[in-house]
Amino acid sequence: MADPAPTQLLPGIEDPYRRIVESVRDYAIFLLDADGRVVTWGPGAERLKGYQEGEILGQHFSVFYPPDENARGVPAGELRVAAAEGRYEDEGWRRRKDGSRFWANVVITALRDEAGAVRGFCKITRDLSHRRQREESLRESEERFRMLVEGVRDYAIYMLDREGRVASWNAGAERIKGYSAAEVIGRHFSLFYTEEGRRKKWPEQELQQARELGRYEDEGLRVRKDGSTFWAHIVLTPVYGGQGELRGYAKVTRDLTDRRRIEALEKAQRQTNEFLAMLAHELRNPLAPIRNALHLLSKKPTTDAAELWVRDVLQRQTVQMTRLVDDLLDVSRMTRSTVSLNRAPADIGRVVRDAVDASMQWIEAKQHALDLELPPERLEIEVDAVRINQVMQNLIHNAAKFTPNGGRVAVSVRREGDEVVFSVKQRPRDVARAARHGVRAFQAGAAGPRSRRGRARRRPHAGAAPGHAPRRHGGGAQRGPREGE
Repeated sequence: MADPAPTQLLPGIEDPYRRIVESVRDYAIFLLDADGRVVTWGPGAERLKGYQEGEILGQHFSVFYPPDENARGVPAGELRVAAAEGRYEDEGWRRRKDGSRFWANVVITALRDEAGAVRGFCKITRDLSHRRQREESLRESEERFRMLVEGVRDYAIYMLDREGRVASWNAGAERIKGYSAAEVIGRHFSLFYTEEGRRKKWPEQELQQARELGRYEDEGLRVRKDGSTFWAHIVLTPVYGGQGELRGYAKVTRDLTDRRRIEALEKAQRQTNEFLAMLAHELRNPLAPIRNALHLLSKKPTTDAAELWVRDVLQRQTVQMTRLVDDLLDVSRMTRSTVSLNRAPADIGRVVRDAVDASMQWIEAKQHALDLELPPERLEIEVDAVRINQVMQNLIHNAAKFTPNGGRVAVSVRREGDEVVFSVKQRPRDVARAARHGVRAFQAGAAGPRSRRGRARRRPHAGAAPGHAPRRHGGGAQRGPREGE
């Protein structure tokens, strides 16, 4: 009896498996003989590899491999593994007919006869170039981000696992905290907290709040490796995986110690300014009745030498005290940028003469000679006459103070182009000790033994202290050369 005809799986298609192979275009599916020569070829293989069937049949499949892999015997090794284990799979570079390369996934399956002998191989190749390009771009992006995070030195940026153990560490974390990566990775982040913070479970509470609120932010004391503390601003953010599962936490810490120190200094400065203003106003209160009493006393005639001397001393010291209080109040105003300015046209020669007249007590007290040089014509500019008067008195007072007895103080005012130049000089200059003392006094805020020159341009602005007033008038103040230098 004859064998029944084979049943067709699909009507009209005698070999559906062959038809499948020939129809697939996204994979190169072809057969190799036992030696690795190509024996079948399809549209997918032609599209992927670039060879037409007549060009490739009978050639060894090593033509699809780069030269370096052929030199290492990779194709023959793959066949050996497939023959021994039944299957071989790998990813790597492959070569097209035109010499271009692509990243491929290859699967080689051994084909055996009924006796188990290897008769050939089925090879399936898939082009994964686009996937590899995406993976490479992602890897490069991650690498750039990692380098960015690791290179940041002003912030401690690191990861915690779900339990709060340190999982990564950057250069900023090492600089701020003092731990190297080898010392800290794997340890719980509570070691950065004070003993009080650990006792009160602050680290655990922060993790909980970050999970519940999506973010936790705070400022407080943190502890370095050496036990010292610093004021830190921290941000703790939970990190979730693609399925919404908690993967850990990202923690950013910034050292705010310098900012806190600056804030403390600014606060102390504000308090000092407020104290100076209060002190100046409080000192002014008793000076008014003292001046009134001295005024009434001066109207009473007397020939008593002792009483006259007392009156003179009280008068001079009251004037001095008033001046010191005014200067103190001006310092307070300047530090708070609230100096009041009353600009008006003024004869600058008259302003300087008034300052000299008010300073004669210091000149006469040390028996100095005074040289006064004023402009021959009326020189009128818009200034705050009171402030300029104060500046000149300060300069003259310090020149008289730091010049040895019997010296000479020279005061001059002259016009240079569109500027007015004030000059206060002292002689002699051969007392080095006094000169050094004067320079220190000037650097502390008063005029020194060297000549002082203040320039006031003929335009409005005003100030209240040596250096400050000329600058506020649009000019400046400088220490001039000693005479003879």
